[in-house]
Amino acid sequence: MPDKNIPLVLVIFGGSGDLAHRKLYPALFNLFEQGLLARNFAVLGTARRPWTHEYLREQVLEAVREANPDTELDEHELTAFTQHFYYQAHDVTNPDHYQTLKKAISKLDQKYAAGHNRIFYLAMAPRFFGTIAEQIYEQHLLGDGFNRLVIEKPFGRDLKSANKLNDQISHAFAEKDVYRIDHYLGKELVQNILPMRLSNPLIKNIWNHRYIKNVQVTLAESLGVEARGGYYETSGALRDMVQNHIFQIITLLAMPEPADLTAGAIHAAKQALWDSVIFPSSAMVARNFTRGQYDKSSSTFAYLEEPNVDPKSLTETFVAGEIKFLGGPLAKVPIFFRTGKRLREKQSRIDIVLQSMNNLYGKASSNTLSIIVDPVMRFYITINGKKITEPGLRPENLVYRFSDEDLRQVPDGYERLLHDVLVEDRTNFTHWRELEKFWEYIDTVEDAWLAEDKGIDHLDQYAPFKMGPAAANKIFEDASDHWIYR
Repeated sequence: MPDKNIPLVLVIFGGSGDLAHRKLYPALFNLFEQGLLARNFAVLGTARRPWTHEYLREQVLEAVREANPDTELDEHELTAFTQHFYYQAHDVTNPDHYQTLKKAISKLDQKYAAGHNRIFYLAMAPRFFGTIAEQIYEQHLLGDGFNRLVIEKPFGRDLKSANKLNDQISHAFAEKDVYRIDHYLGKELVQNILPMRLSNPLIKNIWNHRYIKNVQVTLAESLGVEARGGYYETSGALRDMVQNHIFQIITLLAMPEPADLTAGAIHAAKQALWDSVIFPSSAMVARNFTRGQYDKSSSTFAYLEEPNVDPKSLTETFVAGEIKFLGGPLAKVPIFFRTGKRLREKQSRIDIVLQSMNNLYGKASSNTLSIIVDPVMRFYITINGKKITEPGLRPENLVYRFSDEDLRQVPDGYERLLHDVLVEDRTNFTHWRELEKFWEYIDTVEDAWLAEDKGIDHLDQYAPFKMGPAAANKIFEDASDHWIYR
């Protein structure tokens, strides 16, 4: 990370919330410790709760300690860090409260000589995103320095609502100042996709439709919806995971090589890819997509039994599908994806399956390049070698694992992305044009399902701690294909 200290006031809407506690405060402390956060910065947390500055600082202390249970922290540094935190009770729907907030920001700007530089972080329920952006503009909270807006997912729930939200935000902030954050783009092995593709002749020379048979992306979770049934009923696996995390990964795998490594060039390449996406017909959705809900086990509830879930719900907790593009190095190569709750284990991985070839040794397994993003970072290539005691071939894995020293140096995704916001690097954030295409594709699938729902009264149930409904194994175009991770 480059050392570029910039004075600023960071306003966190939702400063008393879980995201701020678990992710933002520990990430900011790590940046502070490394000297990547200017000493003349201030953080102003806002929420409806009647907290004081001192109480917020106690919460920040607790958050940092919880995030570092096995680390001996420098208490002097920790105390110095928390002194930069302030609190303002705030109702985001009340215009008058923004005037109070404006005064608090101005006071901190003057105290810390922050140069009127402001970052507004929306760590709140998505229904407030548009309101906050509009009020920041209308109540004149923007400073004379830079003004940046950081937005958590979900950005809308379909194309229509995303368009409306984008209109509200673009009235107050230019696109270059909007940072739509997706923490998957801060993960080490996700950030490794482009360097791996473009800097290794062994991989770069085969990264095309002549050599790659299919690509598989799996984001599996072992947990159910837990207490989030109300939210999940409005989302489902397709909107919750595919529209953002999975499409971000697929984009990095399939995009054409950018002209250079600037944010502008990378986003231009991403947009070129999505301008070539093949939108599925209803028949394609019926053939190449499947969905289901997790059933109960001796120790777990079925999805339909979870709190705040409609017992007749048709909301999917698992989805598998296929996407293709007409452009990019993987033009017309099928890219399969799946994600779900209550699956066998937490596993985020990418499997690139190479074309089979005729050979003198009989049946050979396809070579596969696998990238394991979570829970243990590693990647490996499956190749064929001879059996030791009998004729024939056997698969062998060439494995690269991160050393303990490597792992200690890997920053948390939020730490990395927050620093990118500070130094105005938009490479790992979602541009509106990309997001617009994401939602257009999701809406196409959702519309096909909506038509299908009129003739069904339930979704396929799948056993907990397996890998989803059996139908997910039948979406492949070639009957000989299968999920690499089974």
